[in-house]
Amino acid sequence: MITVLIADDQRLVRAGFRSILEDEEDIEVVGEAADGEQAVAAARALRPDVVLMDIRMPGTDGLEAARRITADPRLETVRVVILTTFDLDEYVYRALREGVTGFLVKDTEPEELAHALRVAARGDALISPSVTRRLIAEFAGRAAPPPPDPRLNALTDREREVLRLVAAGLTNDRIAATLVVSPATAKTHVSRVLTKLGVRDRSQLVVLAYESGLVSPGWLGG
Repeated sequence: MITVLIADDQRLVRAGFRSILEDEEDIEVVGEAADGEQAVAAARALRPDVVLMDIRMPGTDGLEAARRITADPRLETVRVVILTTFDLDEYVYRALREGVTGFLVKDTEPEELAHALRVAARGDALISPSVTRRLIAEFAGRAAPPPPDPRLNALTDREREVLRLVAAGLTNDRIAATLVVSPATAKTHVSRVLTKLGVRDRSQLVVLAYESGLVSPGWLGG
């Protein structure tokens, strides 16, 4: 069972998402929050698998709440998915650096919402092609190349290859097909990369791959 906390300042929005998710046999809404402070407190009390977090809320906003949740070692298994109706340009890079698992717009179709929460709960990143393009544009606009990240020295050649494929947005299944290995082996490689680099999820791997220069803006993953 995937447990979900819904954080949104509009009661009708929370009720709508709850209604959609309660139709799913494998998803349970365990709590609601009306602002960022409540979201952090509820996440600590309930330890949900996924927090569905509105970006703009009064007081503590969704990004600050997400930062507190992802920075809390007691909540290392909690994934945060950002909900928004706004253009993401000013938020994407900061949110991914903070460890947000992905983004969803509020008019996402019900079946897409449920699928996205399942993806997030198993630790995959919800990074759409449009978000990836914005991330690439962020680094393409930098004049100086990034300094090398010494953490990459701990990776084997295969693990570096896996990191590049994660940065290209590939799921474990697609990584397995690309490397001609089993999905279980691909998952193991990704887990080892996460552990060696000391990051919490795939979204942060994407950012690190670009920040370290392992992946450049013109690289297409193949």
